[in-house]
Amino acid sequence: MIISPSVLSANFLELGKDVEMLNESQAEWIHFDVMDGMFVPNISFGLPVLQHVNKIAKKVLDVHLMIEDPGRYIDAFKQAGAEILTVHYEACTHLHRTVQQIHQSGMKAGVSLNPHTPISVLEEIIEDVDVVLLMSVNPGFGGQKFIERTYDKVKQLKAMIVERNSKAIIEIDGGVNLETGAKLKECGVDAVVAGSFVFNSENPSETIAKLKAL
Repeated sequence: MIISPSVLSANFLELGKDVEMLNESQAEWIHFDVMDGMFVPNISFGLPVLQHVNKIAKKVLDVHLMIEDPGRYIDAFKQAGAEILTVHYEACTHLHRTVQQIHQSGMKAGVSLNPHTPISVLEEIIEDVDVVLLMSVNPGFGGQKFIERTYDKVKQLKAMIVERNSKAIIEIDGGVNLETGAKLKECGVDAVVAGSFVFNSENPSETIAKLKAL
């Protein structure tokens, strides 16, 4: 699986050092959670922080927009360094248009679903997206407990991808650890986001290696 550590759980006073650690680790992506305090009940960080991270990051910048009306900022996030841009199904009135705009900007397009949102909403767009990010916790805060129903959703999504001959990969965000990670891999998950599990461990680089070895 692709490992995408979330810098939401990093030490912001030492963010440069944490990004350098990720550069040297076995992680392929760096996950960047953008929250606006409206779509989710938390405010994180935005374009200026991404621009600075981009100056030193050697890994793919995997940007997850948990914001209202994300279409307004597509070009800005491309210019700031995003290589994968994921928007929420629940935040997009015209999802197909937003996915088109992301592709036209030269980025891979991801669509994220909240825990309560059924997989069926992706039926009309599954061939057009590069990543489907399933939230396995309620978005907004790190460190939450994994929602067990996610395993069934992964299996449903995998079946849809195969049936429709989509090239979309499945990414999971929330409550990922060695136990849930192993089960997710068995279900067909391609990428996992790990925040507090990585950055709160004694040796984050070693923790990433353990996830990678699942």
